[in-house]
This record gives sequence, C-alpha cells and structure tokens, in this order.
Amino acid sequence: MKRNLLVSVLVAFGISFTATQAFSEDLPVADIDVVMDFKQFCEDIAEEEGTDGMALPEFLLQCVNDELEAEGYQTVTSLPQ
Repeated sequence: MKRNLLVSVLVAFGISFTATQAFSEDLPVADIDVVMDFKQFCEDIAEEEGTDGMALPEFLLQCVNDELEAEGYQTVTSLPQ
C-alpha cells in the first residue's frame, strides 16, 4: 500500500514537472532590451535596498527572472554584461 502511494506521488510530481517545463517553453523570449531594463531596475533595487545577503550576480539573476515571469516571459540562465 505504501509503495503504491509512493509511486503515485512520484508519477504525479513527474507529470507536474513536465507540464511546468512545457508551459515555460511556450512563453515568449524577452528582447535583450527588456532583459537589460530589468537588470538595471534590479541593480537599482540592490543599491537602494540591498541584496538580502545574496551575492550581487545571484541577486540580479533571481530579480530579473522574477520580473520576466511576472511579465509572462521565459526566464534566463545568465545575464548579459
């Protein structure tokens, strides 16, 4: 019984992960100008409010991805210089 429950949970998690991954691939890719605008916005936040103890590059990537998601774009794995 426990084994069946575990298998069911794992299958459900796998389906959920696959659906989320497929959904994010359907989102549009942001233009470089949009990404750079969000990066500048996030740099301003970091300067004014701090980074909550995160390293600046990590903070910027997370912040930019939060903004991209909020606007309906795909997230990025790295930021342009």
